[in-house]
Amino acid sequence: MTATLAAIEAAAAAERLAISGGFHPGPGDGLPEATGTLLLLSPAEPGFWAHLTAQPEWLDGRPDPVDRWSRRTLGRLACRFGGKAHFPFGGPPWKPFFAWALRSGRAWPSPVALLVHDRMGLFASYRGAIALKDRLDLPAPPAAPPCASCAGQPCLSACPAGALGAGGYDLPRCHAFLDSPAGADCLSGGCHVRRACPVSHAHGRLPEQSAYHMSRFHTK
Repeated sequence: MTATLAAIEAAAAAERLAISGGFHPGPGDGLPEATGTLLLLSPAEPGFWAHLTAQPEWLDGRPDPVDRWSRRTLGRLACRFGGKAHFPFGGPPWKPFFAWALRSGRAWPSPVALLVHDRMGLFASYRGAIALKDRLDLPAPPAAPPCASCAGQPCLSACPAGALGAGGYDLPRCHAFLDSPAGADCLSGGCHVRRACPVSHAHGRLPEQSAYHMSRFHTK
C-alpha cells in the first residue's frame, strides 16, 4: 500500500493509535541513511485501553501484554506501508525515543523534566515508531510548548511526596512514598504530577490504565 500520511493515520486509528509526531531523519538520529520519515505512534484517547484489553495478548495471561501487542500491531503496520517498526522497549541497546520525540517538534522537556506533548500533555507515551523510506509531507509543529502559556504550572507543586518538581526527580523518595499508605492514590489513579497537567485532562487516560502502568513502574 502507498505510504501516505492519511493512509497511515487511518490504519493506526483502527488500532486506537495516533501519529503523535514525525520528522525527516538526518545524521545522528540513529536511523539508516535511507530513512525518509520517522513517525511516532501513541495511544489514541479516549478508547485505547478498552481496545487493548480486548486483544489476545492481554487475554492470554502471558507476561508483557502491552509490549507484545505493540510488536504485533506496529510490526504489521510497518510491513503494510513498506517500513520498519522500532520500539522503546526490548533493549539494550535502546532506541532514542526521548530524542526522537524532541525532534518531532511536538514534545518538549516540561518544567518537571518529563516530556510534555502538545496533545497528550504529561501523559506522553510512545508505543513505537515506523521508519519509512519515503519522505512524507508533515504538518508544521506548534510554535511553542503548552507550558509557555500554562497559568501557574500546577505540575511543579502536584507531587504529594515532593519527589518530582523543578529540582528534578528523586526516584527513591517516590518509591518510598508509594510503599506507604499515603501513596495508594498514586498507585490506583496515576502520578499526581502527570494528572495535574491541564493538557493531560483532555487525553482521557482511565484510572485502571494508570494503575497498570504504575504497578509496572513500582515493581521494576
